[in-house]
Amino acid sequence: MKEHNPNIPYQRLLNLRINGGRLDSPEQVVTQLGAMQAQDYHQALWAIGLRMQAATVTDIEQAIADRKIVLTWSMRGTIHFVPPADMRWMLKISASRLLKQDNRRLEQLELNQEIIERARQISYDAMQGGRRISRPVLMQLLEDEGISRQRGYHLLWYLGQSGHICLGPRDGKQQTFVLLDEWVPQANELSMDESLAVLAERYFTSHGPATVHDFAWWAGITLTDARRGVEAVQFRLVSKKVNDQVYWEGGQSRAGSVDAESTVYLLPGFDEHLLGYKDRSAVLRAEYASKIVPGNNGVFMPTILIDGQVAGLWKRTMKKKGIDMEFNLFAPHEDQADRILETARRYCTFMELPMAETSFQVVE
Repeated sequence: MKEHNPNIPYQRLLNLRINGGRLDSPEQVVTQLGAMQAQDYHQALWAIGLRMQAATVTDIEQAIADRKIVLTWSMRGTIHFVPPADMRWMLKISASRLLKQDNRRLEQLELNQEIIERARQISYDAMQGGRRISRPVLMQLLEDEGISRQRGYHLLWYLGQSGHICLGPRDGKQQTFVLLDEWVPQANELSMDESLAVLAERYFTSHGPATVHDFAWWAGITLTDARRGVEAVQFRLVSKKVNDQVYWEGGQSRAGSVDAESTVYLLPGFDEHLLGYKDRSAVLRAEYASKIVPGNNGVFMPTILIDGQVAGLWKRTMKKKGIDMEFNLFAPHEDQADRILETARRYCTFMELPMAETSFQVVE
């Protein structure tokens, strides 16, 4: 069994702004973490909210509408919240590699540059002038031009990855799309070396202690590029060696100890606490991994965190009377029940609904 420095999980709680040092605005949270996993929209809103002093789901959605945070396919070609000023260079870091790797999928779907350009023009005509188009409407526009739904879904990803469109605010329950150049008309332009340096410093400051392999995986870049980024800013980072593995964190990382009274958290699915690392063994025991991603289908469940370790799963059910909360622990934690309920109330406050029924069980 791999051994880890026991301080690693606690230092990550501090640097990830899960424990103490919470921030005042959604844009501060997203900038601090560099980018935040967001393919599950509602879970991603809570990922930001739990890192704030006080927030509601309405506050986060208002920040999206105000263009203070933006949703796009940045790290690893998956949807993330990113700071608007940085989204273009973040896209470029991995886009060329991802789009080259996508050639095989384009062949399978019988998509060529002519069809891609036609889809680009269709989306441009529909969105220009600041218009937001919902996913169903945009898909229908593509279908009307002979582009099937399966091909259409992939084209939306391709247009997002290549910097043509990004996600706008929700229209009810529907995603909307906007033209990136109109939605974020001004953004920083960095060279590849500058981009790698900035991203490395942000990653290790917010996610450290972490390894270069963790950084490469998170950013969707090669190990060679990850090392280039670290080398450029290593004078502002600190390193430590644990079992022949080098861990890096920001030189100004938050010192101090974790608040012992606040070590129970309900983390959203896909939270950076897990998704931010290639090696998750410091916080997730091997025998629990299959419970977090049932069937290994790529869907990460919301987790209960106790003392820096994944200790169970939680589930919410939205009802008219409020939110029913279900807590499924991997081992008995009767002594933590009150703290679990306390953090569940904080979640319900964030969702602007009362907590209704609750249930606990231990799952094998």
